Amino acid sequence: MSSILPRKNEEYGSKEYWDQRYSQESDDASFDWFKSYDDVADIMRSIIPNKDARILMLGCGNSKLSEEMYDDGYKNIVNTDYSGILIEKMRQRHEQARPEMEWHEMDIRDIVFDADSFDVAIDKGTMDAMMTTKGDVWDPPQEVIDNCSREVNEVLRVLRKSGGVFIYITFGQPHFRRRYLTRPGTTLEVREMGEAFHYYMYILRTG
Repeated sequence: MSSILPRKNEEYGSKEYWDQRYSQESDDASFDWFKSYDDVADIMRSIIPNKDARILMLGCGNSKLSEEMYDDGYKNIVNTDYSGILIEKMRQRHEQARPEMEWHEMDIRDIVFDADSFDVAIDKGTMDAMMTTKGDVWDPPQEVIDNCSREVNEVLRVLRKSGGVFIYITFGQPHFRRRYLTRPGTTLEVREMGEAFHYYMYILRTG
């Protein structure tokens, strides 16, 4: 794995880096930022009580989150990532065991799905990759502000206007994340999680 780590942190925001990384990894490789689904499953079930909910996974990578949620009964999961190499690998990996899952090459700043078409959207560290541009974390570059704002704009567009939920899991503390997630007509809940190393679950609800 060390041979395909980025030379500079800002490469985490580069499509070229992820295409190269996924092309070099074995077909069954997986990587999860933060905790596994088991660690958050009880909370996720309480936030998403309907197992038939249509769920959009933003920047799925080769995380096991989608497959573990699918195996927990959430069959209606639509996975997106802007690495086409990764999407094809994941489609082939799961097409037999988890045929109802969808896989789409897509930029989370330009989601092609219809408005008001998802019950839930989940981001597990994807927005964080767009924040690796050099700059002051207290005063981020305009590029970072624009990219993160576009993601949230797109998420709110495709979520149901009433009862939609955006779940964002990150190490990012509220001071650095609230600016993107505080929107008119929505409510934001922040849960601090973890023990030695804290991470956060932001729960943004529409309507």
